[in-house]
Amino acid sequence: MSGSNPDQAGWFTGLDPDDIDGAASAIADGSADRPRNWPRRAVESGFATDEAEYYETLRAATLQATREAVRARDRADDQQLVHAVRAMDDVERTANELAERLAEWAGSLTDGPSGDTRAPESLGGVDGARAVAEWTPNSPAEERLVSLAERIVDLDDERAELRSFVESHAPAVAPNLAEMAGPVLAARLLSLAGGLESLAKKPAGTVQVLGAEDALFAHLRGRGSSPKHGVIFTHEYVRGTHPENRGSAARAFAGKLAIAARIDHYSGEFKQSVHDDLADRMATIRAREVGE
Repeated sequence: MSGSNPDQAGWFTGLDPDDIDGAASAIADGSADRPRNWPRRAVESGFATDEAEYYETLRAATLQATREAVRARDRADDQQLVHAVRAMDDVERTANELAERLAEWAGSLTDGPSGDTRAPESLGGVDGARAVAEWTPNSPAEERLVSLAERIVDLDDERAELRSFVESHAPAVAPNLAEMAGPVLAARLLSLAGGLESLAKKPAGTVQVLGAEDALFAHLRGRGSSPKHGVIFTHEYVRGTHPENRGSAARAFAGKLAIAARIDHYSGEFKQSVHDDLADRMATIRAREVGE
């Protein structure tokens, strides 16, 4: 590997054998123009007492270099977006589940604290939790009920903050994808694919059914029809198209999303033409509905 003396240098040149971080950097960044007997050279240079010690150090350095590579990947912007949208969905799901529990609990009270006589069903959902959080409790049970409502409100507020982060961050990570799909759907596509690079390498047909894996596997087992769309159904281009033309809309949309992801990954530059092409294609598909 590279060093001051090409005949003697190796990745271990100039390193303290106990400096695993330095060794990891040398493993990650070093190079050699041809193979050499590195274990023997390491022993001759005094880096290792024998070949077994050389390989033990090499293994430790390689593992450390791998860990650093994984950490770098997790710090990447697209991965932060993936974590944020997953957290947003988890928080929303948890808040809704707790809100259902809260509504059942609140419904067991004849009258709410402070004379609140609203019907139990009006206390459902996160909005109901916000109402209960304003109650003045009159008993230990009501104190716990109000405390639970306050936690639900906190979760819903956190969901809103996470959504705001996703909406502001997605255009910087994937400008074309965020413009085409909207920031939140773009983030969900990245999450389902595992990141921007992975999404950019997927064919349009796979992008079309991301999020519909259960239905796809059921179809492959002969238990159902082939899904026409996955999470992209939430976009107006698919959801707002007549059911008879929805398959065409989903294919057109997925095709342009795949292109947008590739542009974002490989160049990172916004390209208006791909958005104009999609708008023209969707206009053509929806024009069919006029005569239906």
